[in-house]
Amino acid sequence: MLNQSDFQFLAFPFLLWQRSLIALPLVLVLGLVIVANGCLLLVVIHVEALWSPMYILVGALCLVDLLSSLVIVPNALLVLLNPTHSISLAECLTQMFLTHFLSSLESTLLLAMALDRYMAICHPLKYRQLVGRSFFLTLFLFTLVRSGSVMAVLVALAGSLDFCGGRVIEHLYCDHMALVRLGCGDTGASRGAGVAVIVCFVGLDIPIILLSYLQILVVVHRAREDRWKALHTCGTHLIVLLVFYLVGTVAFLSHTLQLSLSADLNTLMGLVYILLPAAVNPIIYGVRTAEIQQGFNQVFGRVYGMKGGKRNSTVVFGSIP
Repeated sequence: MLNQSDFQFLAFPFLLWQRSLIALPLVLVLGLVIVANGCLLLVVIHVEALWSPMYILVGALCLVDLLSSLVIVPNALLVLLNPTHSISLAECLTQMFLTHFLSSLESTLLLAMALDRYMAICHPLKYRQLVGRSFFLTLFLFTLVRSGSVMAVLVALAGSLDFCGGRVIEHLYCDHMALVRLGCGDTGASRGAGVAVIVCFVGLDIPIILLSYLQILVVVHRAREDRWKALHTCGTHLIVLLVFYLVGTVAFLSHTLQLSLSADLNTLMGLVYILLPAAVNPIIYGVRTAEIQQGFNQVFGRVYGMKGGKRNSTVVFGSIP
């Protein structure tokens, strides 16, 4: 029986059998995310040769992507397959915090990975001095302070709202603006917090990431080595970054910016910006490098077409100098 204080979800209001068809690709994507990220994380943990800053960051990214998918997809499947599925405000706020906190962690990790490659390629003589335990300690504290404090304020403001109207969230999970949209009275503080989140992460991280990649391409161009591979690698990474940041920003701020997006389109974008990077990150950041391929051979005892440990010449995310 539905508690009067619980929230229900409404997304893709089709017939149940049609919603089941939508659930199928979600299950497949979740399976891909679990297998790809889980295997790569296992390789990074068990292969001592990969215990270097870059691959530790890759492993952390896999863990964050895995957790992000597990936070939203099971609830999304329940919504699609069970129209009466409901959630309490406390559960909704918890899911909201975890979803946005993990997304902010991903942004921080992408920033750290770009800076790591910038230091390794543009300042190789200083790399080992600058990127070590102090780097990871600073990254850990920076992440906790920035992501933890910002998301705690975001969730606290959303939780303080009065919900005097319908308690139907037009989404597949507890998205911030989908919940704030249900609040009655003044929701200006919550909307302002949403804008602040985008400024704090997208406004800070994206310029630094882009500048790092630009400097990397300049150095590679001057060195006259593997220009095409460096351009291809950077381009692939930037496409995924564009999906993560652009789609996530539009989905997060669509109501605040008064964009005329349908609820279903907003729901789809909310899934894409989390699940697409989670599915492709293990490929573009991991298995395309020789060290990761060798790690897979070592852990799983399989041959992936490598000849005698021949190194991949990928410049941007190759071995640490």
